[in-house]
Amino acid sequence: MQLILKIEYAAFLLLGIMAFAQTGLSWWWFAGLFFLPDVSMLGYLAGPKAGSYFYNLFHHFGIAVLCYAAGMYSGMLHLEVAGIILFSHAAFDRIMGYGLKYPDHFKHTHLGKIGK
Repeated sequence: MQLILKIEYAAFLLLGIMAFAQTGLSWWWFAGLFFLPDVSMLGYLAGPKAGSYFYNLFHHFGIAVLCYAAGMYSGMLHLEVAGIILFSHAAFDRIMGYGLKYPDHFKHTHLGKIGK
């Protein structure tokens, strides 16, 4: 099952890359912004409950798709790109085994424990 999930998330990452290619922006933007969603881990400075909330907010596929759709609908390229980056980054994290966090501990995710 793990392999199937990784293949699915790799397809999501490829979809994000293809969406970014349609923006016409330089690939330096993609590379430079790709790890920006990880700033949300600073929420863990306030404890695991706050940390998981902010981490999950910036790593949720639904939020990413909403940002992208809002950007497309409104013609706001920066919002569209934000959605693409969030989506692509979340897919990459899932490939690496980092799932959405439970509020008890950073290593407790919907994909299982990190670093078993």
